[in-house]
Amino acid sequence: MKRRSFITTTLSLSTVPLMAQKGATVISPEGGKSATITSEPVPSSIPAQPAKPAAKPLTWHDAAPYLEGRGWPDEARKRYYDRFPSGAEGKVTDTVWNLSRDSAGMLVRFKSNATNIQVRYKLLKANLAMPHMPATGVSGVDLYAKAEDGKWRWVGVSKPDKQELQADLTGTIKGEAREWMLYLPLFNGVEKLEIGVSEGATFEGLTARPKPVVFYGTSITHGACASRPGMVHTAILGRRLDRHVMNLGFSGNGKMDAAVGDQLVKLDPAVYVIDCNPNMGAELIRERCVPLVKQLRAARPKTPIVLVEDRRNTNSWIHPDRAKYHTDNHVALKEAFDKLKAENVTGLFYLPGDNLLGDDSDGATDGSHPSDLGFFRQADAFEPVLREALKAAE
Repeated sequence: MKRRSFITTTLSLSTVPLMAQKGATVISPEGGKSATITSEPVPSSIPAQPAKPAAKPLTWHDAAPYLEGRGWPDEARKRYYDRFPSGAEGKVTDTVWNLSRDSAGMLVRFKSNATNIQVRYKLLKANLAMPHMPATGVSGVDLYAKAEDGKWRWVGVSKPDKQELQADLTGTIKGEAREWMLYLPLFNGVEKLEIGVSEGATFEGLTARPKPVVFYGTSITHGACASRPGMVHTAILGRRLDRHVMNLGFSGNGKMDAAVGDQLVKLDPAVYVIDCNPNMGAELIRERCVPLVKQLRAARPKTPIVLVEDRRNTNSWIHPDRAKYHTDNHVALKEAFDKLKAENVTGLFYLPGDNLLGDDSDGATDGSHPSDLGFFRQADAFEPVLREALKAAE
């Protein structure tokens, strides 16, 4: 009786394609024995991939008529999505003017029962990100929706990799009528923006709410270093308070400038928030705080004004010089506040800065600029003071 030998061989991956053919002979490393592979041949080509599904048909809407966070609506602008009107150029510093062309704080509100929402937009600057802040925050657009419980919930953010792009922010969702809010980029400008909703869906753009809370500040107010536009404390507070918020943060250049004050007095806000300490130093605070408050109060006698102390760098606990800088700033601002109160300037509110980023040193990306955690903590600190100021404004 013939016996069939079963041979165990070890094959390298590189030999498998050559041997996996019917009738190929393999030489065993043991004793020179051979075996014949009788498997079916491997197909010579990879089967064609299934075709991609057709693009979802969309109806596109210009976002411009429904923009919120944009002041001075009756004044001319060089670009529709600039924060300052064109008349500010040459009056504010060149740096502040250039920074005002970023769309920080602007948003679009609308209602829709769409099963898919997309955006297409063109950015002003080719630089889409920064070393300490991702493109999603610098140049992304960030979508929220109002859930059944009435709370705003995050939905999706664009991930820009070029100046002009289209992004699907929802995928396929249940087509229920709800309110939506789309935040614009923090450290880039917008040339044009359109919102696409699934074909046949409703779309109702919502006009800007009156009487904004106006924030004037530094890179922190501007949005550094939020991971996406909806995570800046100004945006968080807008959702919590259900208020129109205007973001006039100017990175490195929030210095209580009288020329910026000239623009602020032309607004009719619910509250002014002055958060410029991080860019100033004690001497400059003493020089400019009282005049700025009096400038605002002369134009808006009853509008509440909130003065905000410098936050402490999260590593200042180990840097005595930096800790002293913050302490000196706090002392100078409190002196200005007390002086104004002594002169019977009314409607003033004060927010201490020691714990704006928390007390555990984990609230910033680089010691100075808040992370999302730091911005959430800032919103927690701001909220009760703003609620009190808004109540006083009623």
